[in-house]
Amino acid sequence: MGPHTQHPRQQVQTGLVTIWGLRLGLFLFLRILKEGHDRRFNGVRENPTIFFLYWTMQGTWVFITLLPTLILNLEKHQVPLGFLDYLGWFTWAVGFIIEAVADQQKWQFRSNPDNTGRFIQSGLWAYSRHPNYLGEILLWTGLFLSALSVLHGWQYIGIVSPLLVWFLLSYISGIPVLERAAMKRWGKEAAFQDYLQKTPVLWPVLGKR
Repeated sequence: MGPHTQHPRQQVQTGLVTIWGLRLGLFLFLRILKEGHDRRFNGVRENPTIFFLYWTMQGTWVFITLLPTLILNLEKHQVPLGFLDYLGWFTWAVGFIIEAVADQQKWQFRSNPDNTGRFIQSGLWAYSRHPNYLGEILLWTGLFLSALSVLHGWQYIGIVSPLLVWFLLSYISGIPVLERAAMKRWGKEAAFQDYLQKTPVLWPVLGKR
């Protein structure tokens, strides 16, 4: 390979990140078209300080989650493709499919007028209360596993990518927020309490559902 030619590992890694970004962009665009606004900006647009902090935090999150791929693409020393690469790409594919399918199932559920005011508990949502977040965690873990093939020394800091995604979604801005909102809305319903008892929060458990 010439000095400016990317290794296949780098090409695949960059391609997977691009596919993820395009899907996310299309999903958010379609959601805005349907709802007329992006709920994430409620109470943010009107306050320049909060708006600045919001985008700064978003930028930091993107940088950290992309860290393994950024390090990989800057690394000049490469090794032949091996087990970690294929394991990582397989993990990414599983996570991507889970996230995409979960989002589509929820989209279709909410698009049905008969489901107004109800909570989804079908499809992947019968096995995890947050399958889209499960997919997100898996796909970033997969990209770290692939990059792990060439990481060395300080570059192992790339592990903060999947750990940060898992921590934020599990304890800060993802699951806790949605769980509180769901309890406030459906907490008194027997069907919802049954759903909570039978369905794991994130990781599917054998024998349930």
